Amino acid sequence: MNNKIIKVLNIFESNGYEAYIVGGFVRDNILGRNSYDVDICTNALPINTKTLFAIKMTNNYGSVKFSDGKYNFDIATYRREYNYKDNKPSKIEYIDNLLEDLQRRDFTINTLLMNKNGDVIDLLGSIKDIQSKKIRCIGNPDIKFKEDPTRILRALRFKIVLDFSLERNALRSIKKNKELLKNIPKEILKKEFDKILTSTNVIKGLKYLDILGILKILNISYSNLVDCQDLCGMYAQLVVPSNYPFSKKELSNIKIIKKIVSYGKIDEEILFNYGLYLSQVSGIILKENVVDIIKKYNNMPIYDIKDIQINSYEIMNILKIKPSKKLKIVYNDLVSAILNGEILNEKSAINDYLLKRKDFYNG
Repeated sequence: MNNKIIKVLNIFESNGYEAYIVGGFVRDNILGRNSYDVDICTNALPINTKTLFAIKMTNNYGSVKFSDGKYNFDIATYRREYNYKDNKPSKIEYIDNLLEDLQRRDFTINTLLMNKNGDVIDLLGSIKDIQSKKIRCIGNPDIKFKEDPTRILRALRFKIVLDFSLERNALRSIKKNKELLKNIPKEILKKEFDKILTSTNVIKGLKYLDILGILKILNISYSNLVDCQDLCGMYAQLVVPSNYPFSKKELSNIKIIKKIVSYGKIDEEILFNYGLYLSQVSGIILKENVVDIIKKYNNMPIYDIKDIQINSYEIMNILKIKPSKKLKIVYNDLVSAILNGEILNEKSAINDYLLKRKDFYNG
């Protein structure tokens, strides 16, 4: 275990509190997966935790979050939850009982504990379920899923990402309660779906969601799908609701990838206009050879308009034009001609080309 994590646990214990790493970090450690999100449960109250780590803010449930540059810590006090409404408890009560805190959680695989010595503590049969590759609810699945339908999607995400199976009662309950997924906020839906789309099991996973009827409920569909190992590239192949909460950058990348795929090939002009990365992603979807795309990019004579061996003043002088939209047309034409090998990127060759095309530009 990293010394930075041990230091956090030591701070709690040296001040008389219990503290354990809980959940995903421990599970992933057992599975040999890297994880940098560290959840810690403790009997220290949020006010105590804030004081110990000189932190001002907590969320609505008293969780204290901070990052040390490598690890993202989320520290929560043992608690009891009441009266779920809108996918979350309307009331919580801090308690001093570790086992009861674990029993309020969703799945057994998320209840493993680790102390500062790196010892794994299993109070609810988690290791057996991990060894059996099973997603098992803690308690009655119907109650858990009705309390918070997000747990349905989390169960499916764990099944897909970890390549586990759903325990029989959990699967039965998901089929029974899947309509509850309509109540999940789009932001939470996207957060879970992002993890599915970037999983190595994404193709098999989406087929499974389709068979279960989950995609139909979420209003998500697809026809052909290629695992391009890029989030925006995967979304570019899906049909999602119009109010899906993409960031501006994601929307831009998805639009570009769709445009390139619609164009049907990766040539020098695509590489020039959209760059290597998005061209590679689109190339994978188009089933082009990525190595060939990289070679094509490395052999390009220009990568930016600034690389063209003539400036706008010289162009206007040759063509006898004033600054206008025509200048953009000229540059676009030069880019195409240079990339396609019609002319060399040399001033004399460009001068001759412009003079030959003078009537076209002024037409």
